[in-house]
Amino acid sequence: MPRIKRSINAHKRRRKVLEEAKGFWGLKKSSYRRANEALLKAYTYAYRDRKARKQDFRALWIQRINAGARQNGLSYNQFIHGLKEASIDLNRKVLADLAVSEPEVFAELVAKAKEALAVAA
Repeated sequence: MPRIKRSINAHKRRRKVLEEAKGFWGLKKSSYRRANEALLKAYTYAYRDRKARKQDFRALWIQRINAGARQNGLSYNQFIHGLKEASIDLNRKVLADLAVSEPEVFAELVAKAKEALAVAA
């Protein structure tokens, strides 16, 4: 059998790894072995944190909604329950944006939630 020479493919792979490790600190940007290790970690963190970002933003939205609702005399869970009773379907991202940028509109939503809670009780 003929001998297989792998120099072209090996150089391509190493060059690709070193290009992706550009901007890393110390030997992690110039040594193939260190760069490869650093990239494996970086890819792991990136995958994990794409999931965590969704949780972080949901928590932030809830805090903003809670702050806005409390300024208008309701707690977060009462407000969300009131919206459901009033059949107002807005997601937390939109509600948080309203609480920050349009406090008057948010106050109207809180008033409608209060009305729905009073009717349901």
